[in-house]
Amino acid sequence: MAATPRRTTAARRSPAARRSPAARRSRRRLAADAGLLVAAAAFALPLLWVVLSALDPRASLRVKAPDGLTLGHFDAILTAEITLTPLLNSMILCGGATALTVACAALAAYPLSRFRSRLNRPFLLTVLFATSLPITAVMVPVYALFVRTDLIDTLHGTIFFFAASQLPFAIWLMKNFMDGVPRELEEAAWTDGASAPQSLLRIVLPLMGPGVAVVTVFSFVMMWGNFFVPFMLLLTPDQMPASVSINEFFGNRGMVAYGQLAAFSIVYSTPVILLYVLISRRLGGGFALGGAVKG
Repeated sequence: MAATPRRTTAARRSPAARRSPAARRSRRRLAADAGLLVAAAAFALPLLWVVLSALDPRASLRVKAPDGLTLGHFDAILTAEITLTPLLNSMILCGGATALTVACAALAAYPLSRFRSRLNRPFLLTVLFATSLPITAVMVPVYALFVRTDLIDTLHGTIFFFAASQLPFAIWLMKNFMDGVPRELEEAAWTDGASAPQSLLRIVLPLMGPGVAVVTVFSFVMMWGNFFVPFMLLLTPDQMPASVSINEFFGNRGMVAYGQLAAFSIVYSTPVILLYVLISRRLGGGFALGGAVKG
């Protein structure tokens, strides 16, 4: 007789007990959505300020609706001295350094991925450690080296240093992507008489297109926004990239041309956006192995 009330009480409490996990999951989901909205707002507000200030004739540091619409800020910056020449210098520096980085990373990652050695792991750990070194820690000896070798104030010298600074992480990324390409495909090519460089160029790299795209975009973006390296290694104003020339919009007494700065930021960001759009298909395509490996 005493067991009946207990079963009744348990039966009455069971719906609430069943609802409580769902309620907790709902609260966690709401908290996660709120956190994501805060993070999205933190990224969206500066972008919104750039767009609005570029069109506002009275742009300031505040995020506000424009007092009117004007393209005068773009007309003021679209000159050879302010924008066009620095952008061309940036394309030469970052484009050349990115191509050199991707080529050297592929050549260095191939033996690390395909051949087993006792030195592979120590080498990869050294490469990983090199990625954590701040660029400012090595700039003083690099500057002295560039002065001794007559590479200071030269575009090709800056390209070499850009490539060398991005190469450790590029090798690490490239090696991980290269591990995903089956070795059997290369062995079949070797049977047909292909050499190791031919199998790398004609089999491995085409199949790891997304990996090459990731390394390319990452290297280009990191170099494109680098201010300190070209500021230290380049002395002639005509050779300065856009990442350094943007400093001209900040006056000596705290005066900033916010409208022109926002317009320049939009123009400055355009090449990176175009690069991502051009290779976005490769980023989402995955490894195009198809039915090449059967078994």
